[in-house]
Amino acid sequence: MLAAGCVLWRRAERSGELEICLVHRPRYDDWSHPKGKLKRGESAPAAARREVLEETGHPCIPGAPLPTVHYLVDGRPKEVFYWGAEATGGAFVPSGEVDRVCWLPPAAARARLTQDRDRDVLDALLTTLPDGRPDHPGRTSTSGG
Repeated sequence: MLAAGCVLWRRAERSGELEICLVHRPRYDDWSHPKGKLKRGESAPAAARREVLEETGHPCIPGAPLPTVHYLVDGRPKEVFYWGAEATGGAFVPSGEVDRVCWLPPAAARARLTQDRDRDVLDALLTTLPDGRPDHPGRTSTSGG
């Protein structure tokens, strides 16, 4: 099974500090990064953007690719492609699939994540941020925060 998702981040409005978005899935009672299965004919990057929007209500700008995660679900292999992605607005609306989101500083997000594999992907995002500011190829910085 192929899936894709993002480690979604933003800068806190007042402090400018990095925040990571986690989703709570009531079906599994877990905290994870937004992700989901690829639809037939859909590329992994398109699926990642779609899943982030569906699960968090936030459109995003994907940036650095992060490690692909492999694990078993009911004895079947699952492969999840990840990107770091900046949230660009939006608002969360609860659903049956995701009932809560939280925006946390990286250390708190790392502690809240249920699976070690999700911590590894978060750690990978943080290593791409040498100055604490994620880079997006082809993007220029904007003024005003």
